Amino acid sequence: MEIKYTPWRMRYIKRGEPDEGCVFCAIAAAESASDAERLVLYRGRHCFVVMNLYPYNTAHLMVVPYLHVADLTTLDSNVAGELFALTQQCVAIIQGEYAPHGFNVGMNLGRVAGAGIADHLHMHIVPRWNGDNNFMPVIGGTKLIPEALDETYARLHPHFAALNSTSAQ
Repeated sequence: MEIKYTPWRMRYIKRGEPDEGCVFCAIAAAESASDAERLVLYRGRHCFVVMNLYPYNTAHLMVVPYLHVADLTTLDSNVAGELFALTQQCVAIIQGEYAPHGFNVGMNLGRVAGAGIADHLHMHIVPRWNGDNNFMPVIGGTKLIPEALDETYARLHPHFAALNSTSAQ
């Protein structure tokens, strides 16, 4: 038997039933002092950037509006503008730090479309590398993430801190 080490999943396993309420709203409302614990990389005026706790790939980020809304068509243009601008920034930062060969970028709108959190829309930014789809997910039903979440956070955080300092000017 081959063993895969995924220490970040213990928090998920131990928590039992999901908490009541929206996880994104809880993150948005939390004090910024807990951002590293919650994997928040950036807080903008209308949206924040957070690492996916259960990533599809290393450096899988999400851009999330503070506003709890599921319907993209009702999103205010200022919020939508910041959401897309932050998506562009995330792609640029990941390109600079990880040099992926491509990206999957998008939203799953509604449960039937694959949204795990259907009531609060969010943009996924998933870097991809040639060869990252191998036999493990296809045959073994196992996806390997080659870097621990805290290591990814440590690599990305300085880039977003710089983004914070330039937006404050």
